Amino acid sequence: MINNMMIGHQFIFKEFGVKPTIGWDIDTFGHSDTNNRLYAEMGFDAMFFSRLDRDEKDQRSRERKMTYLWRPGHNHFGNQNQILTYVFPGDYCYPEGFSSGEFYEADDVFVSDESLSTFNADQKMTDFINMIHDQYKARKGQNLLIPMGCDFAYQNAK
Repeated sequence: MINNMMIGHQFIFKEFGVKPTIGWDIDTFGHSDTNNRLYAEMGFDAMFFSRLDRDEKDQRSRERKMTYLWRPGHNHFGNQNQILTYVFPGDYCYPEGFSSGEFYEADDVFVSDESLSTFNADQKMTDFINMIHDQYKARKGQNLLIPMGCDFAYQNAK
């Protein structure tokens, strides 16, 4: 893992002249304390992910702890390693009801979302604002990240 991160960081710095400071680990099944300690030691400021035990996710949502400061290895390292952690409320795709369509790679077919039209723009905006209010209730901070894509969502449709 450390070697992969080093090679990736070298490539990004060489190509773009920047050092990554945000971890985007959205589709991993499980997140260990050790991984986040290493991310913090590598200079990451924040970590974003979506997969979390359903009971823990529900509890964090109720307690407004979907964004929190993770202090990996706190018993051994105290506060020297910490990383801002942001858990997506659903998964890493667009919110339910706000897909522009799906591109199904196996069938090579683009399927439109029939619930989207110019005739329901007012209702969609109301639904979007309500969704934002619901997500805001699960966090203590003032910032939300709303992903608006998914696997294969923005490939060229035929």
